[in-house]
Amino acid sequence: MAVITIVGSGMMGSALAFPARENGNEVRLVGTHLDREIIDTCKKTGRHPKFETDFPEGVKYYQIEELETAISGADFIIGGVSSFGVDWFADNVLSKIPDGMPVITVTKGLMDTDDGKLLTYPDIWQKKLDTLCKKLPLCAIGGPCTSYELVAHDQTEVSFCGKDMAVLEYIKGAMQTDYYHISLTTDVTGIESAVALKNGYALGIALTIGLNQKNFADDTLHFNSQAAVFGQATKEMYRLLDFQGALTLNNLCVGAGDLYVTVYGGRTRLVGILLGKGLNIDEAKAELRGVTLESLVVAERVARAVKKNVASGRLSAADFPLLLHIDEIICGKKPVNIPWESFTYKEEI
Repeated sequence: MAVITIVGSGMMGSALAFPARENGNEVRLVGTHLDREIIDTCKKTGRHPKFETDFPEGVKYYQIEELETAISGADFIIGGVSSFGVDWFADNVLSKIPDGMPVITVTKGLMDTDDGKLLTYPDIWQKKLDTLCKKLPLCAIGGPCTSYELVAHDQTEVSFCGKDMAVLEYIKGAMQTDYYHISLTTDVTGIESAVALKNGYALGIALTIGLNQKNFADDTLHFNSQAAVFGQATKEMYRLLDFQGALTLNNLCVGAGDLYVTVYGGRTRLVGILLGKGLNIDEAKAELRGVTLESLVVAERVARAVKKNVASGRLSAADFPLLLHIDEIICGKKPVNIPWESFTYKEEI
């Protein structure tokens, strides 16, 4: 049995308490400073306020002031903060974790630099650890997994990535169940880039759903346009993964699976549909007031990096028409006008 401390009681961090506890581990769920009401509810009811299923019996709940107590004696930490909590996690959590204790994160995203590079969150946290002179094995979770389906025990397959395979195998042994299946890879850049990129590209696919709702009077579902944008999204993701130095095509498969599940549910789908129906980005944000829109941040950062590399000649704008149009919609507040013809190609074999 392992002792597992989850920091961040949002939906995904909390969902991981299910396979962790059902495997017989001791599970400690810690809320951030923004999660106080969630933890209070969990203590009173044994259920996350956004779930329809009780936590497995025995999960323990902690407020952020009890973080050090919750970390004490743990075998590894699961980071469950959103992408907006990356710096907070670095500043307030990493420093309190004892040397040698593994950390595995479900936080997805990329950060762009002034010179056009895209850094994964483990890259960013490693820089913080270097300044602290701390050594923590940093790992991450990627793949198609929605929190509420994990709680419902829908069959799920994800990838754990990290530099130390022995650490990954240990964490897998603690977490894998008959419904939560885990692949392992040392390609951290590939997996983390793929699952971050899918957020921005899922928004692009959702645009077509909104367009069709606006342009067709009936309720018929239209898949040709969704499939066309899905195909273009995977092409552009492949080019970006190659640019990032991803090691294998397996990471593209993980990203494509994550892209699929994101299109069919969640916040990114909602904002994409609103934009496709004709709302501008400000109106769409107002409509979804209070909803965290990580996809907008990822798309903006990746597009900004691509444009810098286009300007320096390292990339070609012609290879990223979908991403650059998404950026026009988000940052330029332009109406949706998907550049369909730019998706076509002429190839001689």
